[in-house]
Amino acid sequence: MRESSVVQPNDVRIIRALQVAPRASFASIASVLGLTEGSVKRRYRRLCADGVIRVAGVVNPGALGQSRWLVRLRCRPGSVSAIADALAKRDDVNWVALSAAGYEITCATQSRTREQREDLLGKRLPRTAAVLDINAFAMLRQFMGGRGHYWAALHGVLSPEQETMLGHDGPPFTEAPVVARDPVHLTAEDEKILGSLAADGRASLVDLAATADSTPGRVSRRLHALLERRVVHLDVEIAAAALGYHARANLWLRVHPSAVKSVGRTLAQEPEIAFAAAVSGTYNIHAVAHCRDLDEMFEFTTDRIGSLTGLQSMEVSPVLRHVKQAGTLLYGDRLVEAQRRA
Repeated sequence: MRESSVVQPNDVRIIRALQVAPRASFASIASVLGLTEGSVKRRYRRLCADGVIRVAGVVNPGALGQSRWLVRLRCRPGSVSAIADALAKRDDVNWVALSAAGYEITCATQSRTREQREDLLGKRLPRTAAVLDINAFAMLRQFMGGRGHYWAALHGVLSPEQETMLGHDGPPFTEAPVVARDPVHLTAEDEKILGSLAADGRASLVDLAATADSTPGRVSRRLHALLERRVVHLDVEIAAAALGYHARANLWLRVHPSAVKSVGRTLAQEPEIAFAAAVSGTYNIHAVAHCRDLDEMFEFTTDRIGSLTGLQSMEVSPVLRHVKQAGTLLYGDRLVEAQRRA
């Protein structure tokens, strides 16, 4: 892993193209960007090898009828890193971050079954001696997240015409209930397809078919259905620091109930916001912000967030170390291959 490698302007254009159409062929991307297919392929492979990006299929448990939860853990000094690393190895924990206070962990669960969620939140964490306090918040409505296409920080890198030429893979992220009222029931074939996409969101239909003991045509139809039903989205995970965003913070907002929707929808349009959701609890909106440095974070939270109508109070919790995001582990602010829970 070469942490000193520099991301070039054409690299950023390729990243944006992948955000718009994660499974677009290298030839299609090259044609739109005015580059050679070989150049796009080499740059993509280097970005992956350097831990700048990773394309992966991320399962949405809400489409399967399961709720999603945010968890804040207060831990004994000296135990935080070990607990965070253990959580990051679990398949049912989607992202993990350590706060700058040094004793708090924030994580998000992605449990595929109620039993799995209850085992983690009701048994394992409460029985961990180093955990002093647990606060769990149910996600009630997601305003921003899922497809990285809609992280506004890279808007404008490509022209609207170029983005239209690329097409898209699956529907765009739109505000929707967190838990589907008509959950999808996965088949054994679906599980194999999803497993392959988790490892490589750009896996070819031929490779997916081989894994699922099926045919490329059948896999194509099934993948289209899974994308349409929002069972999975193809995410382009980005090491934000590689693009110059070195300050990250969890924002906990207390908003008047009548303003939750308007504030959430406003946050979703802000370039700095990578995730925003209404949650249960005293702080009824949680968001994740990426800024270039702490001074920019200060300006953003005081001027633009602090002036939102309906905002009553806000906690800005800078992230000391980001351990996992969307199923991908991080090391030194770069992405590394996800590990499966033992």
